[in-house]
Amino acid sequence: MDGFMALMRGLDWSPLWISLKTGIVATVLCFFLGIWAARKIMQLRPSIKAVVDGILTLPMVLPPTVAGFFLLLLFSKRRPLGIFLWDHFQIKVVQSWLGCIIAATVIAFPLMYRNARAAFELIDENLVYAGRTLGMSEFSIFWKIVMPTAGPGIASGTILTFARALGEYGATSMLAGNIPGKTATISQRIAMVIQDQDYGTAGIWVTIVLLIAFLSIFLMNLISGKTIKNVHRW
Repeated sequence: MDGFMALMRGLDWSPLWISLKTGIVATVLCFFLGIWAARKIMQLRPSIKAVVDGILTLPMVLPPTVAGFFLLLLFSKRRPLGIFLWDHFQIKVVQSWLGCIIAATVIAFPLMYRNARAAFELIDENLVYAGRTLGMSEFSIFWKIVMPTAGPGIASGTILTFARALGEYGATSMLAGNIPGKTATISQRIAMVIQDQDYGTAGIWVTIVLLIAFLSIFLMNLISGKTIKNVHRW
């Protein structure tokens, strides 16, 4: 017990704070981008929709290291975009916390997008037509009718997005590196301490990740359960 308490006191908690900050910022970005993309995609022709949908969903099925490779090529200071950001705005993406955010956002975005789109597709169009009949603007219809109706699906997508962004490893390692106190997330920390055969520290971090993951799933099930509590199953 004394050894465990000593290990806890000597633990560097910066990976937890970096992961939480990254997860929160990435979730906020994915929330708005995912909702916007879901609405725009639904308005496209089927042939174009299939192509764009495939592109937006691609990070979900690609190995994260592959996505990280493309991000590294895109934002490297030897590439046009990376050079432009550095020369004009002094913005460095590679090996920075901004790189953590971008990597987590790209990997987690498909979860928010797919959940938002599925929720929007289940909305009864008659509700929208009724809002238009009452003279409501499209903006008011979206935020007062569409979003509340699609709320459970949006909430579930948001929770899953946060959990995915929090645990992102592959793309983050490629783009942001593993700089202690700056870009070293929980997942990266676990990999490092296992390489050093420090299984006690690894066990603590794994336990923390498991608790966060379980809490995320519990919240998602709780939200989903409230919406279907009156549904009679066969």
